[in-house]
Formats: sequence, C-alpha cells, structure tokens
Amino acid sequence: MANHKSSKKRIRQTATKRAHNRLYHKTTRNAVKALRNTSERNAAEALLPKVSAMLDKLAKHNIIHKNKAANLKSSLALHVNAL
Repeated sequence: MANHKSSKKRIRQTATKRAHNRLYHKTTRNAVKALRNTSERNAAEALLPKVSAMLDKLAKHNIIHKNKAANLKSSLALHVNAL
C-alpha cells in the first residue's frame, strides 16, 4: 500500500486516466467494427472521416500507437473503396 501522499494521488490519477482511455478505446473499436460491417457505400463514406478522426485522436494521446492507427485507417479506406 502507498505510504506517501504523492503516491496515493498518483494512484488516483492513474485510475482516472485508465478509465478514460478504456472508454475512448472501446468506443473507437466499436466504430471501426460498425464501419467494417457496413455494406452500403454511402453510409461507409459518411462514417470513414469520423472513425479516422477518432483513430487520430487516440494516436495523438498515445492510447494506441501511431502506426496502428495508420494501418487501421488504411485498411478501412481500402474496405470503403472496395464497396
């Protein structure tokens, strides 16, 4: 157990950040899944910029790696273009 005031505060901060990161990561994963399951071209084209922005935001805040975001965006763009 933490004995220092600063370490107790750090534990609280870490728990808050972890909850925040998990929420946004899960929301983005659900959006990616929804885009992959979309079979209509118009709906997919409308959804692609929103999902790309979500992935960029996760990469910017180091929730996911920037290369993973780029790979996901690339595969999603290929999927939309193939429709």
